[in-house]
Amino acid sequence: MIVNREQPAGEPKSMDSYLSPLVRGIQPSGIRKFFDLVSASKDIITLGVGEPDFTTPWHVREACVYSLERGYTRYTSNAGMPELREAIAGYLENEFKTSYDPKDEILVTVGGSEAIDLALRALIAPGDEILIPEPCYISYSPITAIGGGVPVGIETFASDNFKLTAEALEKSITPRSKILILCYPSNPTGAIMTYEDWLPIAKVVEKHDLIVISDEIYAELTYGTKHVSFASVPGMKDRTILVSGFSKAFAMTGWRMGYACGHPDLISAMLKIHQYTVMCAPVMGQVAALEALTNGLGEKDKMVESYNRRRRLIVEGFRQIGLDCHEPQGAFYAFPSIQSTGLSSEEFAQQLLVEGRVAAVPGTVFGLGGEGFIRCSYATSVAQLSEALERIGSFVAKIK
Repeated sequence: MIVNREQPAGEPKSMDSYLSPLVRGIQPSGIRKFFDLVSASKDIITLGVGEPDFTTPWHVREACVYSLERGYTRYTSNAGMPELREAIAGYLENEFKTSYDPKDEILVTVGGSEAIDLALRALIAPGDEILIPEPCYISYSPITAIGGGVPVGIETFASDNFKLTAEALEKSITPRSKILILCYPSNPTGAIMTYEDWLPIAKVVEKHDLIVISDEIYAELTYGTKHVSFASVPGMKDRTILVSGFSKAFAMTGWRMGYACGHPDLISAMLKIHQYTVMCAPVMGQVAALEALTNGLGEKDKMVESYNRRRRLIVEGFRQIGLDCHEPQGAFYAFPSIQSTGLSSEEFAQQLLVEGRVAAVPGTVFGLGGEGFIRCSYATSVAQLSEALERIGSFVAKIK
């Protein structure tokens, strides 16, 4: 008997061989991979992670603590606490003119990310093409692939303020196109879409019988122009799964509280997956989310005002440095062009980290149209932003 000395009898073969080929082919997050470099460094100003620098308001945290003290530790309804769903329905109608029945058109999820995943898994049949305007949130394409779909990027451009145009959408559609994912206000560009911008998009959606997943997690974070939900466009509500949550506007990223709204048949399908995978969102987080919607709107508005001041600071700062930067009108990201430096996005970000001690995200991790740009979050203090701009200015002056 011949014994394999390199692999003792009874030991499994390489773990990689057990993995799904689909999962093996998915690249790790470009953002997390880049910021692993930051964790080992000192004196780095980080403009990378998309997270508010505010702590969740005390009364929201207190509501959670009080719920624990009263013994609220059990499962809720799979779809979420009825009173939270009612609060979400009222909030969306008051703020964004979208009307949903809390009984069967709203699902509370573990963050907006779970809602997107549920929507895609409920809708995708193998080979379906999912249309994704890019640059965009990095998770859309991998989640699409995991669900058996085919991601199709649609490039948007700074010359159009990174807005999706009907012409670009129409050119990307094939007989296999099924779903359009929207994310406005945009991560990473800060672009928004107005009602007038949405109308031609809605015509294309109706013409080609598409379903829309509209990620509106940054809906509250707009400056000068109020957010317009795609679901509020005439004829689009039943074609749209509206996804949002509490992470960005209410400074509740770690709570992982989100929701999805849509046609009862679509929400019912998503609920089936949700109840078999996570059962329900954590009850303590749901209590906190209810408190945020009930008594936290004033604090939300104050945070938005602060972001707006920082937005003006960072955009003007980049322009003074000599880096073109379109004006972001939503979210809390600036997306300056670094093309004038002659470096690629990856080169610029890596050299800025080492030489300038500032961490920003290469635009390439966000898909088509990202090369030549970097993403910088301004959800950090004015002092940090000012120091970061000084460092970036010194770095750019050396390399130009």
